[in-house]
Amino acid sequence: MSSENFFLGVDGGGSKCKARLVNAAGELLGEGIAGPANPFQNLELACDSIVEAAHRALSEAGMDDSAMGSLVAGAGLAGVNIPRFHQLMSQWAHPFAQLYLATDIHIACLGAHGGADGAVIVAGTGSVGYSSVAGVGTSFGAHGFPFGDKGSGAWLGLEAMKALLLAADDLGPATSLVEAVEKHLGVKGLDIIGAMARATQRDYGALAPLVLTAATADDPVALGIVREGADYLSDLAERLLASGVEEFCMLGGLSPKIMPWMRPQVIAKVVAPRGQPDEGAVSFTLGRYAQEQA
Repeated sequence: MSSENFFLGVDGGGSKCKARLVNAAGELLGEGIAGPANPFQNLELACDSIVEAAHRALSEAGMDDSAMGSLVAGAGLAGVNIPRFHQLMSQWAHPFAQLYLATDIHIACLGAHGGADGAVIVAGTGSVGYSSVAGVGTSFGAHGFPFGDKGSGAWLGLEAMKALLLAADDLGPATSLVEAVEKHLGVKGLDIIGAMARATQRDYGALAPLVLTAATADDPVALGIVREGADYLSDLAERLLASGVEEFCMLGGLSPKIMPWMRPQVIAKVVAPRGQPDEGAVSFTLGRYAQEQA
């Protein structure tokens, strides 16, 4: 077969990049994993990671890098929802024959629904809702931490910090979160502030399990935080369902832990994902190529 028959789907996020190499029939030939590929965080690293993941996928397929220049690639990347970084990626002198760009949430939705219309809520360190109807994708939320991402792990952690500091000053209700966070950080009292002074979104997300554990133990402050986050995700689900889809998938590491707190009527609309984001990236790539050839 000619390398012109080969297509590459790329799923690029803030922690890793995965490339999936297929033939024109969509049959898997090779996979490759490399480092972070979020151009908003580091444009040069994102480009390098995409190329490295492609190299590894080709190698697993028994092909050398001379084939890279004739690959048709499609990449779903975190960060390209921001117009400036979409433009910068569009201007990249990439090594492929063609490169189509999409957001990471778009390919996650395609993968979850096997390329068909559908919707997803991702609840992990961040949060976002997304629907794809008749080829039109619409995103809800995902405004970034700390401004948005309500109901996410990072949001749970931030709300816990606010609540425990109020409790420490006797300006808010007592909560077991004080002791739990002190133990987690290895500090006492207001040294919590110093320990979290340069905290990242992931650092706040690491506090989320403490909030969920305290809520399960009926800590009223933690219960209030978790219920507020779950109510937001339920509202988000209802907004997605109103956009023209009948069901949605819950994705992300926090999803199975916060779903029991969401409203029963929306949980009834949750279905298991049919595929992974890198499979969605392949669907996106094949679809865009077919459109251009029509």
